[in-house]
Amino acid sequence: MRTCLHKVQYYETDQMGFVHHSNYIRWFEEARIDFMAQIGLDYQKLEEQGCLSPVLSVNCQYRKSVKFGETVQIITRLLEFGNVKFKLSYQVLDNETGELRAEGESTHCFINPQGKPISLKRQNPEAFEIFRSAL
Repeated sequence: MRTCLHKVQYYETDQMGFVHHSNYIRWFEEARIDFMAQIGLDYQKLEEQGCLSPVLSVNCQYRKSVKFGETVQIITRLLEFGNVKFKLSYQVLDNETGELRAEGESTHCFINPQGKPISLKRQNPEAFEIFRSAL
């Protein structure tokens, strides 16, 4: 799988020119949607089919600051997958040097548009199999 590339924008930085810590979580989300597209799941279509996957938890360990103008690559891996939830890991690497800048995980569940937990296997067997094959 290809990595998700992100070029740091000025608005993502603080007064010192470093990326504000909240943006790493946004990058994880960007990488999650990209990962799903790469395995064959269009998130927008999944939502249209009545299956949403909100964040249950997210964590990030900041290793070295990223600055305006730099490009990072975000490697996303599916760590766990069940019928109702899944967990992803992320590594944010400097695109030129490969140096680890941050890493983290996010856990998500599957719900319907009314906010009730659903069984992905029952709601969308095709999506269930695509996720399962990505492990």
